[in-house]
Amino acid sequence: MSEASVEQCPDEVVLEVRALRTSFFSEEGEIRAVDGVDLQLQKGRTLAIVGESGCGKSVTAFSILRLIQAPGRIMGGSIQIRVADGSRVDVLKLSEDSDELYHLRGGSVGMIFQDALAALSPVHTIQDQLVETLRTHKDVTRPQAVERVLQVLGEVGLTQPQVRMGQYPHELSGGMRQRVMIAMALITDPSIVIADEPTTALDVTIQLQVLELIKKLQKERDSAVLLITHDLGVVAHSADEVVVMYLGKVVERGDVMTLLKAPRHPYTRGLLNSLPAGAKGDRLPSIEGSVPALSQIPPGCAFHPRCPHHQPGVCDAGDAPALVSLGGDHRAACRRLHEIDAEEGICER
Repeated sequence: MSEASVEQCPDEVVLEVRALRTSFFSEEGEIRAVDGVDLQLQKGRTLAIVGESGCGKSVTAFSILRLIQAPGRIMGGSIQIRVADGSRVDVLKLSEDSDELYHLRGGSVGMIFQDALAALSPVHTIQDQLVETLRTHKDVTRPQAVERVLQVLGEVGLTQPQVRMGQYPHELSGGMRQRVMIAMALITDPSIVIADEPTTALDVTIQLQVLELIKKLQKERDSAVLLITHDLGVVAHSADEVVVMYLGKVVERGDVMTLLKAPRHPYTRGLLNSLPAGAKGDRLPSIEGSVPALSQIPPGCAFHPRCPHHQPGVCDAGDAPALVSLGGDHRAACRRLHEIDAEEGICER
């Protein structure tokens, strides 16, 4: 690796994203899908990025592995990943065709895609796909790889793994395919696993099984997980820390217990209030309006047109508000935080 791409990493941080900006270009001009995002993920921990569709969660995840396709482009920032020797590599300083980048994808960083049927090859057996993944990143013979594939398919709870190895993705159920996807992400023993809406296409029972499986395998391997989801129930079940995104920006962040029990940004509160936790028959609260197009981001706080605490001349003017500390690692980006607290009788934390 080039000296320009490598730094020493003395701590347990395995992924650090700073000021990440990713845009898409169209006839309307530059559309900022991710605008100044900072993230930090530690070994053995799960960081969830949550928000409605169109808020930049998946674009952030795909940017980390440089998987953004034209007309998209990563415009700036740094993405530092800790590798096996303890150093960390700035992904954005690597050339697109470099061996380092190729081996980061699927090697140091595994990815669980939300649509396993689309992510897996329809014309190769499960065995061939996992063997190829393993041999691309590890120096093993084919017989050794086949043995390891059988072992990992058993670890992810796939029934009759010897039979499944010879099957094609369309021959498996949705839950089975997702387990294969997890096996593919973990077979190289990555230090980081990115799970992009890993339970979206599954029924509720299978969702819980998949989440428990990811947690179990994470604990066994002491890997870090970046979980992309719109489901706060999944966050409560799986995450240690949470980042809430809205229209490409982080609007609140903190440890999971603090953020779920004492959310401070009106958007986070709206998401939590929308959970079906009330009595049967109650009307489910919702956030007014919908996420606007990225080409029509409002001035000031982008959430202000949907915010029940919007104050004209304060929330809808100037640049987007910056994150401010609320104690510990809890931060939120709202100009009226303290006024809202006073209105609602919330003591300063």
